[in-house]
Amino acid sequence: MFPSLPSFTSDDDPGPDFSALLAAAGMPDPGLRDLAFAAADVPHGTTCVAIKYDNGVVLAGDRRATSGHQISHRTIEKVFQADRHSGVAIAGAAGPAIEMVKLFQLQLEHYEKVEGKALSLEGKANQLSQMIRGNLPAAMQGLAVVPIFAGYDLRRHRGRLFQFDVTGGRYEERLFATTGSGSMHATTVIKLGYNEGQSRAAAVALAANALFEAADEDAATGGPDLIRQVYPIIATIDVDGFERLAQDEVAGLFGEVMEDRRRLVANEGDGEVAR
Repeated sequence: MFPSLPSFTSDDDPGPDFSALLAAAGMPDPGLRDLAFAAADVPHGTTCVAIKYDNGVVLAGDRRATSGHQISHRTIEKVFQADRHSGVAIAGAAGPAIEMVKLFQLQLEHYEKVEGKALSLEGKANQLSQMIRGNLPAAMQGLAVVPIFAGYDLRRHRGRLFQFDVTGGRYEERLFATTGSGSMHATTVIKLGYNEGQSRAAAVALAANALFEAADEDAATGGPDLIRQVYPIIATIDVDGFERLAQDEVAGLFGEVMEDRRRLVANEGDGEVAR
């Protein structure tokens, strides 16, 4: 015979609080109250962007990881090479995200060794989608992983990029994609600056501008750190494969961005004096 369900009066009804229900029924509390707080203490990656250009895709991400309102890491890497012609940029809980990328890299390498050829770009995106879906129980506890996948499709001879949601939903984007806490600000910059058929240099500069503005508006996104010489990671993927830009080149890009901002601020100041 099944045990009867606990009943409560209107005065001691625990309502929707499951932990309170267990306590009222005399059962041990599994600590569900603390899950949200524990997840907040886990380092999280923030803003990443992907932008298509005439012959490929730019993939970029800042270097800051936060735990709640604290900066937990200033040099975390969020842009990874998946295989020769594809890459992943991560946002969300840093630990699960990095482990997912490592396993993804291993699976792609294993497939290529077994089959004697690389998996198609869509097949890679589908594989990553399944891995994100497998992380859904952890995502429901605050440990979500939301990456961007980008690559050069050797069959269609063009760059392609994919966004995902925490359930594993996979969505191909035509021009660009963003993820992370600063994605709204980065998206605005990219929308205003994007041009169809733009060059690699233009797309790289646009990615740098997007990350800079995201860092300027979003506390969880890290901008260029001139004291520590830490700069966002920017990589390109085209028919020749995945290539990460050298730090000197990235430093030069952000130097130009900051010089443009200095001129803008100076012009604003001149306007105020003139009025």
